[in-house]
Amino acid sequence: MKITGFTGWLVEAEPGPKFIWRDGLPGSHGDIPRGSRPHNAIVRMETDAGLFGAIEVNRGEAVLDLVRRRYHEFIGENPLLTERLWRLIWEIDRVEEIHMRSLGMLDILAWDVKSQHARMPIYQMLGGDDRVVPAYASTVTWPTMDEYERYIKMSRDVGFKAFKLHAWGGPVKRDIELCKNLRKWVGPDADLMFDGSAGWDYVNALEFGKAIQDLGFLWYEEPMREFHLGAYTKLCEKLDIPILAAETSDGVHGNMATWIEARALDMTRVSSFYKGGFTGSMKVAHLSESHGMRAQVHGMGLENAQICAAISNNDYYEQLVMNEEQIKGLDKLGPLSIVDGNLTVSDEPGLGYHFDFKKLDETAIGKIEVRERINPPATLVPWH
Repeated sequence: MKITGFTGWLVEAEPGPKFIWRDGLPGSHGDIPRGSRPHNAIVRMETDAGLFGAIEVNRGEAVLDLVRRRYHEFIGENPLLTERLWRLIWEIDRVEEIHMRSLGMLDILAWDVKSQHARMPIYQMLGGDDRVVPAYASTVTWPTMDEYERYIKMSRDVGFKAFKLHAWGGPVKRDIELCKNLRKWVGPDADLMFDGSAGWDYVNALEFGKAIQDLGFLWYEEPMREFHLGAYTKLCEKLDIPILAAETSDGVHGNMATWIEARALDMTRVSSFYKGGFTGSMKVAHLSESHGMRAQVHGMGLENAQICAAISNNDYYEQLVMNEEQIKGLDKLGPLSIVDGNLTVSDEPGLGYHFDFKKLDETAIGKIEVRERINPPATLVPWH
């Protein structure tokens, strides 16, 4: 089988509900100019077997620019050789410095084709552990304590048994109070997590960690920016609560090895969009397992659902909870429905995106096509 081309469409997308993160971070609409809508890219990889992979991603203009300039290198390659394709895109990253969210796109497209060709779901091809994955309610940042109580109890009532806070990130004592209230609201048996969204320095991160570790939290996530590993090493040494980190660090498994060697975390992060697609995520998951560590899957979506079902050292699928309408509609999301606190990952082959390509041709803002390898490999001519 060979890759014969790529087609990309630039489309206007629904902006989704408005919400905010911690103090100092732009909210969900922070990257959308006023009066406009976000631009996504839909990318299709075609093959000579009639199979294609397709994905929808944000940062549409940048994604299509990457496909236009770089993806001609993969025309003629075999999409079933996912390890080879991952290595080739890793080489291009050396000179391109591909955005983390785009590094794994080719890999995901190839696994989509590979799964359809094998007539097996992706999670089984990646190894396969359990298609029924418990989910945790991951909050946005609400303005008041009363709103936290209302929406967390609502999430509990629809079946969630695990909860993660994205809190204010301002004065430490206010977030400590919220954590204590969370334990009261959901009872002694629920798993609790806290995500600092990299808002504190070492002093605040240490103060907060000491205050919540006796509340029985499963993990304490990314309290500081992920640059100085020494600060994270000190934090791990001082606290009993497990530190979850390296979510946004570049370098996939190579960088994660450095974090583990530095003893700068207790749990690792994997995701399709920050860790190089399926192949990169599995490298991190297996590296973590070999060091006796859990590799917690970060983020929602069809891709991350497959990773959750594929590996045994992940605890939960992450599900954002935003407002009443959204929380009460989580059981109506098709293959990503949360029912009684669980996600049941699809057993269908392929990734699961379904697009009307004819309609895209009519409605897209822009379109690109890549059909020819611009710089074919040189032919070795023997000496005579």
